[in-house]
Amino acid sequence: MAQSVGIKDVARAAGVSVGTVSNVINRPDTVATETRARVQSAIDRLGYVRSESARQLRAGRSRIMGLLVLDMGNPFFVDVARGAERAARDAGLGVMVCNSAQSAGEEAEYLSLFAEQRVRGVLLTPADATGRNIETFRRHNIPFVLVDRVAEGTTECSVSVDDVAGGALAVRHLVDAGHRSIAYVSGPPGLNQVRDRRIGALNALAEAGLGPDYLRELPTERLDVAAGRDAGARLLGLADRPTAVFCANDLLALGVLQAMYAAGIKVPEDLAIVGYDDIEFAAAAAVPLTSVRQPAVTMGAMAAELLLEETEAETGTTRHEHRRVVLQPELVVRRSSLSAR
Repeated sequence: MAQSVGIKDVARAAGVSVGTVSNVINRPDTVATETRARVQSAIDRLGYVRSESARQLRAGRSRIMGLLVLDMGNPFFVDVARGAERAARDAGLGVMVCNSAQSAGEEAEYLSLFAEQRVRGVLLTPADATGRNIETFRRHNIPFVLVDRVAEGTTECSVSVDDVAGGALAVRHLVDAGHRSIAYVSGPPGLNQVRDRRIGALNALAEAGLGPDYLRELPTERLDVAAGRDAGARLLGLADRPTAVFCANDLLALGVLQAMYAAGIKVPEDLAIVGYDDIEFAAAAAVPLTSVRQPAVTMGAMAAELLLEETEAETGTTRHEHRRVVLQPELVVRRSSLSAR
């Protein structure tokens, strides 16, 4: 195996000191043009790549930001990552993206990895409903910002969407269309987002003078298309099938739509469907999907900016106050919910 080229090898090849090579890499304006060109030629010829880990150890600060989300298979979190990456890149940082797969155990492992890597900070969408993983991670004194989750009972920053308002938007739309029997295809009950969207749905029913019995919940273990197809099959087996379905995210809604299509159930004529997130696939579905839009890219960017502000405050170059940013959702109406009752 070939040995890696070090800074001493470059100095020897260029006939200069190690300090001069370091200056060429880190402070090129301080080095004479001819010397700088000679050192750069040696770097190019030897294929030298500086050790970022060594640089971080000397500086005591990482150039990497961690991002841990629930499901990178969900385009919503891809958009969150895009926003975070854009803000991080503008600040000269990179982003290490990890996927907890909605598992508290995997979340704990990745948070431990972030601590070992001494990342600059972490953007986190929690999977552990107990909060124990966060409590353990807090001991490492690494700043973090909660994403798509309100920082309840903590002092950390958070950027989220008002999911109670979003759930109300979805079900108010269905009630206004004449539906009086609505299913809620939810997800893991421990997720705050699932809980809050249900609260919003019940609030919309109450506004219309309808009790909680008008909302039938079909829980799922995951928030993906396969879980949506399973929920759709259960829905088809109901003797008094609801006339409309509100799904906790678009992947579930697309799965329900697939199950209805396979069974010959017309959407929206026989069953209206509303999703949540407004991912790109929502508008491109066989029946374009009505959905509650979350500003995912904005959410990721704002969370990264808060984290950067907090880490800069640690150096004394700026001030930072923890705050909770709550963005507002928007209902995007498409054909999947437009039939009149």
